[in-house]
Amino acid sequence: MRVLDDLEELATLAGQELGTSDWLEIDQDRVNAFADATGDHQWIHVDVERAAAGPFGGTIAHGYLTLSLIPLLGAQVFSLETPGAKLNYGVNKVRFPSPVPVGSRIRDHVTMGEVTDLPAGKQLTLRHTIEIDGQPKPGCVAETVVLLLTSAG
Repeated sequence: MRVLDDLEELATLAGQELGTSDWLEIDQDRVNAFADATGDHQWIHVDVERAAAGPFGGTIAHGYLTLSLIPLLGAQVFSLETPGAKLNYGVNKVRFPSPVPVGSRIRDHVTMGEVTDLPAGKQLTLRHTIEIDGQPKPGCVAETVVLLLTSAG
């Protein structure tokens, strides 16, 4: 895991690969728990029998479940240890190029995007590519935005 603790060094990392997480298996229990948490019980996610005859040959993870795993997977790649508060500010762009079948493994490949100075600190963009083991297209690509606040600014 890469520790990012120097605010001045961050700008030099723009465009650099930070690393790749370990593989994580997406099981039906995780998909069902996400369905319960969000109220999205669409059959392609939770009805194993019906989904087996559906367009994907089985159940698939919710796109937003895949997106929600970025903090878990990203924490294996890097840690922001800079002074001050760290805030998730949003997501600039998210796409789900390929469904993530239940039983498959995913991992996060992280690249540092732009680093912008702000009056109260810095704004980072991080590019996440959620790869699916053995698949040519990723399950999710997302550009997240983090604010590193160093003052009340």
